[in-house]
Amino acid sequence: MKAIHQDRYGSPDLLKLAEVDKPALEDDRVLVRVRASSVNAGDWRQVRANPFFIRFIGGLRRPKSPLVGADAAGVVEAVGANITDLRPGDEVMGIRSGAFAEYVCGANFVRKPSNLSFEQAAAVPIAAITALQGLRDHGKVQPGQRVVINGAGGGVGSFAVQLAKHFGADVTAVTSTGNLDFVRALGADHVIDYTQEDFTRAGPYDVIVDVGGNRSIASMRRALSADGMLVLIAAARGGLGVLGRIAAGAFRARVLKQRVKFFVADVSKDDLRLLKELIEAGKIRPVIDRTYASLAEVPEALHRLEQGKARGKIVITV
Repeated sequence: MKAIHQDRYGSPDLLKLAEVDKPALEDDRVLVRVRASSVNAGDWRQVRANPFFIRFIGGLRRPKSPLVGADAAGVVEAVGANITDLRPGDEVMGIRSGAFAEYVCGANFVRKPSNLSFEQAAAVPIAAITALQGLRDHGKVQPGQRVVINGAGGGVGSFAVQLAKHFGADVTAVTSTGNLDFVRALGADHVIDYTQEDFTRAGPYDVIVDVGGNRSIASMRRALSADGMLVLIAAARGGLGVLGRIAAGAFRARVLKQRVKFFVADVSKDDLRLLKELIEAGKIRPVIDRTYASLAEVPEALHRLEQGKARGKIVITV
């Protein structure tokens, strides 16, 4: 099969479209013929090893696994002996490493929403799960609370605006000038252009979900109510900025006893099923910034995401 192959760390331009072995079916997994994938911040971070500590997990000098990507939507080709909820021919979406490929074999797949194309479905998994867990599990958002989504125009942010509204919050979306109408259309009650106004000088807010990473933790804490919660999304910054935010967040949470949470989303089939239900009910929807026509265009897609140009999600047709 064809797949995007990473031999070494560096620019996305170093990625190659290569012929690799088709993954073998395992008892607790499904083999999926990928029809579409989408790019996430974690993908270009993996490619560049940015921040550097990625090397301690994924390979110090070169990647242990040469395959890249995580979001996938496609058709089940075969199911393992222990799989009871899916069968060959089912249209699915899910998360599996190496998703920039013609096939993946993984455990975390559910039926895709019936009202979405494969491209739309591929835009859902990681971004929507991250937004859901940030708001529900860490922000503990309740109806009537004042919630800020900083970085509302991207993949995670666009889902977070919609999910916060679904939870009954009064939502302030912080984004760039060109995205103001975009986030209003997603349901934001208030919009702030971060190039013109500093949202941390307003408030108090009950929950701030920080995807943008362009404000200090101290300034965001200042904008919260006394018992307000600051949720830091892992993808906010690269390089030393990530380490600094992790350290600062941990210090404030453990030493100063402030309500600050830095998290990486957990892959959850239950959450994927919940998102499917919300999408089919018309409560949330994926927004696609741009669709690239083939795996060969993955490097270009990663560059666009890394440069912060995307409004919503960037998708690859496989």
